Amino acid sequence: MVVSFRTYKKCSPNGKVTIYVGKREIVDTVSAVEPIDGLIALDPEYIQSNRKIYAQLICYFRYGREDDETMGLNFYKEFILESNQLYTQGKTDVMLTKWQSCLLEKLGHNAFPFTLKMSPNCPVSVVLQQKASDKSQPLGVQYFIKVFVGDSETDRSHRRSTVNLGIRKVQYAPINQGIQPCTVVRKGFLLSPDELELEMNLDQQIYHPGDKIAVNISIRNKSSRCVRKIQAKVMQTVQFRIFQTGQMRHMINSIETTEGCPVGPGASLQKVIYLQPNLVFTQNRFGVAIEGHLKRRETNLASTTLISTADNKDVFGITVSYSIKVKLFMGCLGGELSAELPFVLMHPKPNRQLISSHEKYEGIAEKNSDYE
Repeated sequence: MVVSFRTYKKCSPNGKVTIYVGKREIVDTVSAVEPIDGLIALDPEYIQSNRKIYAQLICYFRYGREDDETMGLNFYKEFILESNQLYTQGKTDVMLTKWQSCLLEKLGHNAFPFTLKMSPNCPVSVVLQQKASDKSQPLGVQYFIKVFVGDSETDRSHRRSTVNLGIRKVQYAPINQGIQPCTVVRKGFLLSPDELELEMNLDQQIYHPGDKIAVNISIRNKSSRCVRKIQAKVMQTVQFRIFQTGQMRHMINSIETTEGCPVGPGASLQKVIYLQPNLVFTQNRFGVAIEGHLKRRETNLASTTLISTADNKDVFGITVSYSIKVKLFMGCLGGELSAELPFVLMHPKPNRQLISSHEKYEGIAEKNSDYE
């Protein structure tokens, strides 16, 4: 029985440099990041002429629109996180994985392995949704592996002998659910004997995309006002760390109801409202944070950003958080009473199991740009 691996492959425009990687989603566990294992295959002409081949891990952070760039002012940063010379130094001293060893046997002496490492402090892959008519580069953080031919690692690469393969830095939901979110808020009124109380809690702390969120609401009205309407909504907060005030809030989904209303003085109401965070409700809305999506792949709302400590927020990055906000309306004179609870929206960690079958390698060629 032979183990089969999925392999992602991309060639340079001139067909003389090919890159292979085993995965394009690099998992960040907050304390550590998976290494990026890959191989390059060279044309015999490049080997005979001793051309220098470099592999670099690039972080591309765009924090402003391309249309606003004028007179040499750019709203993006490009960082080289790691750079290795793969040839003419020959086979670098790399601890080969089983996938690399199997692929080396098939590709022969023209293949050279490499391993790139990423710091846990690097931001996760997040982009902001654009309008359908906007064809410019999206705002956000993207990563790609760049393999090129040059005289030095700082040499200007030529497009025909350069390969850019997009990858993503992702985080998955913790196994433990954590503390159940709950809060109680009260509001007093002039000439009212007591207060209006709103108790709110969620059925759990961590949700996966597609899950319904059960919002439990308990209203105890000891005031002289009447609650006429209830509104519940899912809020997404996107914060650009490079700006002190660079924060945007978007309503992902909302429900308004008058069932059980009005809640008069001395009355109480217990109610459960179900909300589902979904990108379907925010189609074509600019600024909503989504996953840094690869070509020909459906995307979802961006996951909640996990950081080890509050002081460890990288200045070149985007943090995403979610919350449920419930608001009680009491008419023009009574005003409003609102409560908000944070929750975590993340994908569960997939089971990466090797498929046992006949020996084969599945290649997915990306010929155009790596991100749509």
